[in-house]
Amino acid sequence: MRPLIGLVPLVDRARESLWMLPGYMEGIEEAGGLPVMLPLTGDAESIARLVNTCAGFLLTGGQDVSPSVYGQARQDVCEECCPARDEMEKRLLTEAIRADRPVLGICRGIQILNAVLGGSLYQDLPGEHPSAVAHRMQPPYDRAAHTVALAEDTPLRRALGGAAEIGVNSCHHQAVRELAPSLKVMAAAPDGIVESVWMPGKRFVWAVQWHPEFSHRADENSRKIFRAFAEAAAESSCG
Repeated sequence: MRPLIGLVPLVDRARESLWMLPGYMEGIEEAGGLPVMLPLTGDAESIARLVNTCAGFLLTGGQDVSPSVYGQARQDVCEECCPARDEMEKRLLTEAIRADRPVLGICRGIQILNAVLGGSLYQDLPGEHPSAVAHRMQPPYDRAAHTVALAEDTPLRRALGGAAEIGVNSCHHQAVRELAPSLKVMAAAPDGIVESVWMPGKRFVWAVQWHPEFSHRADENSRKIFRAFAEAAAESSCG
């Protein structure tokens, strides 16, 4: 049976709606998983039930992580935040990691993972870490904006067949600053920005700063990331 994978919903405040990009679902379905969009909730009982029901969780992109999550004052360069998502993902991550459920974070997903686990973020790369690397590319997003170097002896490098460097797309203005103590770097951009992390000792806790949901149709490496996640979720659903 396909493992059930819960996706944190995207939030459109102007339209008062929750929604989902098809690329997240397509990537998981093609990899062998069954994706479902979760409710936006910070209720502890609901979160516990979701963790007991789903075999894995995908942390999607979206609004900036509130600086309060990592103990900083909000700067003017910080863009729209979503406190409801911050609260949900803090509880969901805590419970999912405790239960050893596979987690894949994408874009905002790597940022909230790092912040919840005790790291910090750049609130705005152009102002706090300027470089020539195109971290906020223009569409279309199914092409590479820059390269990342893959660290040796990491799950990501093994999953991608041992490649030392790959091209990735990119659309973000925040990023990992201080790495959380429990995380390790799997990839970095030429300007030193952390592009992928993992949590040793857990079944599967990975996150990437780029967007495989936009590139999976054209890029085999993106498909491999989704497959690794779905396979870990399948193992989790089997106990």
